Amino acid sequence: MATIPSHLATDRYWKGVIHLFRNHYKLQSVFTTKYFNLEGGSIKIAALKKEAGPWSGSEKFMLNLALHLFNERNKVNLSDMHYLDENNKKLAMEAITLRFF
Repeated sequence: MATIPSHLATDRYWKGVIHLFRNHYKLQSVFTTKYFNLEGGSIKIAALKKEAGPWSGSEKFMLNLALHLFNERNKVNLSDMHYLDENNKKLAMEAITLRFF
């Protein structure tokens, strides 16, 4: 992925998204211009969800969390955090903190 524009790197809706997509192994694989227009500040949400069809429950949770942090119209069930191992729980909490605190 190209360099993150400074206005997105400091935006509360983008900080958690960027953190997850940069640090989660599966999300890194789709952090591309195919799904992201960083200059325009948009994400191709439907295309990402389609790509994630065969992913595991924990991988889908991380995607859904990232999309929810970007825009609350994208729902996430926090109870699905039980799918996560300790490292991914930590990563999820870091992203939540970036968005809300």
